[in-house]
Amino acid sequence: MESYLNENFGGVMAKNSPEEALQRWRKVCGVVKNPKRRFRFTANLSKRSEVAAMKKSNQEKLRVAVLVSKAALQFIQGIAFQTDYTVPDEVKSAGFEICADELSSIVEGHDLKKLKTHNNVQGIATKLATSASEGLSLTADSLSVRQSIFGVNKFAETQPRSFWVFVWEALQDMTLMILGFCAFVSLIVGVLTEGWPKGAHDGLGIVASILLVVFVTATSDYRQSLQFKDLDKEKKKISVQVTRGGYRQKISIYDLLVGDIVHLAIGDQVPTDGLFIEGFSVLINESSLTGESEPVTVNKENPFLLSGTKVQDGSCKMLVTTVGMRTQWGKLMATLSESGDDETPLQVKLNGVATIIGKIGLFFAIVTFAVLVESLVRRKYLENNIFKWNGDDCLELLEFFAIAVTIVVVAVPEGLPLAVTLSLAFAMKKMMNDKALVRHLAACETMGSATTICSDKTGTLTTNRMTVVKACICGEIKELNNPNESVKIRDDFSNEVIKVLLQSIFNNTAGEVVVSKDGKLEILGTPTETAILEFGLSLGGDFKSVRKEGTIVKLEPFNSTKKRMVVVLELNGSYRAHTKGASEIILASCTDFLTKEGNVVPLNENTLSHLNNTIESFANEALRTLCLAYMEIDANFSPNEAIPLNGYTFVGIVGIKDPVRPGVNESVRICRSAGIVVRMVTGDNINTAKAIARECGILTDDGIAIEGPEFRVKSEEEMSALIPKIQVMARSSPLDKHTLVKHLRSNLGEVVAVTGDGTNDAPALHEADIGLAMGIAGTEVAKESADVIILDDNFSTIVTVAKWGRSVYINIQKFVQFQLTVNVVALVVNFTSACITGTTPLTAVQLLWVNMIMDTLGALALATEPPNNDLMKRQPVGRGGNFISNVMWRNIFGQAFYQFVVIWYLQAEGKSVFGLEGENGDVALNTLIFNSFVFCQVFNEISSREMEKINVFQGILDNNVFVAVISITVFFQFVIVQLLGDFANTTPLSFSQWFGCVFLGFLSMPIAALVKLIPINSSIKCEVEIEMEYKPVPVDEADLMLAWLIK
Repeated sequence: MESYLNENFGGVMAKNSPEEALQRWRKVCGVVKNPKRRFRFTANLSKRSEVAAMKKSNQEKLRVAVLVSKAALQFIQGIAFQTDYTVPDEVKSAGFEICADELSSIVEGHDLKKLKTHNNVQGIATKLATSASEGLSLTADSLSVRQSIFGVNKFAETQPRSFWVFVWEALQDMTLMILGFCAFVSLIVGVLTEGWPKGAHDGLGIVASILLVVFVTATSDYRQSLQFKDLDKEKKKISVQVTRGGYRQKISIYDLLVGDIVHLAIGDQVPTDGLFIEGFSVLINESSLTGESEPVTVNKENPFLLSGTKVQDGSCKMLVTTVGMRTQWGKLMATLSESGDDETPLQVKLNGVATIIGKIGLFFAIVTFAVLVESLVRRKYLENNIFKWNGDDCLELLEFFAIAVTIVVVAVPEGLPLAVTLSLAFAMKKMMNDKALVRHLAACETMGSATTICSDKTGTLTTNRMTVVKACICGEIKELNNPNESVKIRDDFSNEVIKVLLQSIFNNTAGEVVVSKDGKLEILGTPTETAILEFGLSLGGDFKSVRKEGTIVKLEPFNSTKKRMVVVLELNGSYRAHTKGASEIILASCTDFLTKEGNVVPLNENTLSHLNNTIESFANEALRTLCLAYMEIDANFSPNEAIPLNGYTFVGIVGIKDPVRPGVNESVRICRSAGIVVRMVTGDNINTAKAIARECGILTDDGIAIEGPEFRVKSEEEMSALIPKIQVMARSSPLDKHTLVKHLRSNLGEVVAVTGDGTNDAPALHEADIGLAMGIAGTEVAKESADVIILDDNFSTIVTVAKWGRSVYINIQKFVQFQLTVNVVALVVNFTSACITGTTPLTAVQLLWVNMIMDTLGALALATEPPNNDLMKRQPVGRGGNFISNVMWRNIFGQAFYQFVVIWYLQAEGKSVFGLEGENGDVALNTLIFNSFVFCQVFNEISSREMEKINVFQGILDNNVFVAVISITVFFQFVIVQLLGDFANTTPLSFSQWFGCVFLGFLSMPIAALVKLIPINSSIKCEVEIEMEYKPVPVDEADLMLAWLIK
């Protein structure tokens, strides 16, 4: 079976599946009872082609617009244009001088001519009744007026489906429709031959069973849809920084209004269409909108910013001009939301299992019907009534057909693929409570197979609450354990030194110090920037005053590749550059040294050695170090020139403390016991990284710590030998992380989870099997590329995700084992009974009830089992494990054999064992068989909670859903047997008969325990194999990955 599944249903990956693989399994997926339900959670490939066509159209339109605007730019400068634009009366009466359509045409069309006619960006701001510096001043009335004229920043969404839509979809099941027709015919014929109400019992029984199946199925599906709806709301929670009423504040992107002033930084997603006001080095990636990968420079000459694009570099202020469905991104998102997520590998594989069993079930159903019809014809032939057919014969023939159809209902495990979705939806909902937001369904199941976690240091292993605790200023080391010590520093150094230091801190930063509405100082920015700005304030510095002393001419933001940030200031006609960044890199670019008296002297060997020792000393104390330096620049400097990289004057080094998170050491230990290797990949100094790694328990005596520059020059062979031993990679670039992940996956066959927070981490997050973005420190670009967002940035949450992933995988295995057992027994019993006795012990109504027990109720009970700590004592499945393992086959056939023996024994000896006599004996015997069969499933369901352990009761009361399903099953079974005899073809049983049925069912548990004692080789790879014997990926997969990377 596994080879058939791999051949026809393989190729679908957890992410970035080739379309050919998605198309292939759809074509071979046969015997589908209800396509609407089966394929509800699969991607709509036709909608995806619409999205691709829309992107191509956008690309062409923007390309033409850019070419036109470039040509127009040559003629526009200095020319005054007359406009024939007329402001609509509605807009004018609302207090605005430009309408939404005009704004949309300017930005979307990159129309510089129109922009010029409206007096450029400042003119647009005036016409929108806003201020580029103070932002909007809103009242409740003005807000509603602005929204009515320009719209809201929300995208059109598909309306949530009501419960009755799910009922209608459940009714689309072809087999249920055929059974409904059979019930209708049975009702008519029965009433005509036997009268009302006796003749209606069989037909009404089937109708009632169908309705029960439909409503239980619809209820389960509707609950799932509500869970997904809640998760979608969480995914869309994105905030941005805006200036309103003169104050910086963070608001939801859905609250943005036309006229708002938005602050964008590297890694942000542009939330609306807008116009560039001011900023530095802004590069915009428009590939999400146009498919074009080359970044676009945005400045005052090309001020157009489009919704949905990403800030690849730089920072700026933007004037919001167009929101919501008026933007191209809004239209694209509306179409994209209809195309759906890719189906997960488990969903596809279980569709394959359902297809195989469905074909087998269809064959058995046809043969069973043929055998039953043949027995009826033979009986009539022997009675010489071959040409005499009455209503009873028709009803019997109809019952045979209904049984055959019901065998198909039972045999086609329609619930298998949907059980994956149910389990994933349940896990995703619970993981939200554990601070993990799953963006892609497949990430849940893939995380359960993870063999390696490549984790960032800052904010993931550490708390991300940073403070400057040590500083080396002008070569003198200062402890900064309290604010008083910071104030004393001013007395130890000249005014010139303090002035240069504060100038560097307050100008060369991506953060900002603002006054909040309550009049208090508030620091905005990353934890690193915040720590340095706090240090500057503790020295008595005034952010705004220092900023006013000079004008920023050019700014190059910090990124993971350069590992430095540079700013050029104009100070009374002269220019000065300030730089900060990785200590070794900045110190290497210094040629001079600032003394405590404020004199600049050459940097000699002794001083350089002292500073390097200081960096190493700080790093060994697990402090993050940053170096500050400056240089005077020629007075003829132009912003178009490159900022010099060398010739700087050393000012100081700061040591930033970022404590290790509580519980990280324990989480790393849990990972190690679970066969998951944890590696730290960080941009920090190697000594800092090693100190933190040892504290976390990541770096062991036999592990290797390596720096990115050393790693990236290794050959393929050297990397393959080195990577298994690497536990820490310091001073790494995003490309180093990507290379590490690629090697682990491609060459060593690992299932890799990677954490990331920056824009440049996106390639590694995309390449990894599971990309984990940080919810607090992560940029929108990183979150967009990730599969899971860790909302609290905590490494312990990653371990929880791994535990839930394993839980999902094993829960689905439990459900598959349970369902296949019922399939095998129901098929074999009905088929063999039809062949030997000419009748079947289980009627259509009874089989429908059994189908509901094993399908919807079984999925609810077993697929929602919460994880336990024992899951992290198992070894990961990795890439090589078969989903339906040898252990599962052993349990299935062992249990099926017992149930088959019980039912055949009851058929052969049941009457004598239970003393059944008289005309009601056959009905009583069939009731006993039906009741025993159902209780076998009830106790088998309990046994299926553990596939290898004997104790199946541990933690059973912790799963309320499981207890409720078992209780409901037993209750309704009692009602069906004791009270619904006429409809379900049963008769009430005595206490001793009930005891006998329950006892026979209970015996399946010790049988299951004995079967588990049979030794068998599991198909799942052990941790020893994963850790010691790395299997390379087949060439075709490696080629596929290479082709994707090239693309």
